[in-house]
Amino acid sequence: MSATRLLLLRHGRTAWNDAARIQGQADAPLDEVGHAQARAVAPVVAAMRPDVLWSSDLSRAADTASYLAQAAGLVLVRDRRLRETGLGERQGTTHADYVREHPEEYAAFRAGDFDVVPGGERGADVRERMVSALRDLLDAVPAGGLGVAVTHGHAAKHAVAGLLGWPPEAHLGLHGLDNCGWALLDRPSGDAPPGPLRLRAWNQHLDAVPDPRPAPLPTPDFDSSAGCC
Repeated sequence: MSATRLLLLRHGRTAWNDAARIQGQADAPLDEVGHAQARAVAPVVAAMRPDVLWSSDLSRAADTASYLAQAAGLVLVRDRRLRETGLGERQGTTHADYVREHPEEYAAFRAGDFDVVPGGERGADVRERMVSALRDLLDAVPAGGLGVAVTHGHAAKHAVAGLLGWPPEAHLGLHGLDNCGWALLDRPSGDAPPGPLRLRAWNQHLDAVPDPRPAPLPTPDFDSSAGCC
């Protein structure tokens, strides 16, 4: 019996990712590399023959998803529940400024405790809304089909932990998804009620997409493109 699958795809790169600037729910758009990544990954995911396509309503995710919608001939559904974790007062702050101005808070943040962020969204709330959205998406997928959600790095970690029934802190054991990296879960189709989801792949991605711009000068070692915020 074929399995019903769920693919979580992280958006392409943004200028804020490139500058190691914290995004959260700020609506930073894709940069040139992000558009190239989205164009490259779209036919790969389309070849998996998805049946349903949802995305976060933030433009970096929705624009990534639009390439896939065109490649797969699907109608894109935008859902704000698939947004990134809200990071309150730290949205727009670079990692370099954050560590200099709030070193203790930043240490906790880098360790995965985003609940320390002033005005930020609690992890339990992120998990709840993400799981709610993805269960609704799965309900729309035909048995043995594939649903795709284009979302964000930190929120995806909470989603996977929640869908698999892991304890809240278990998401810390997952390395962040790369830009246009994806996770794949499945469950046996035909079960009533549906069987449990299983994690089949984490951070699958294409080989690096060439940067169309001139090589940048060296920057501090804060890689915000690697699965965070």
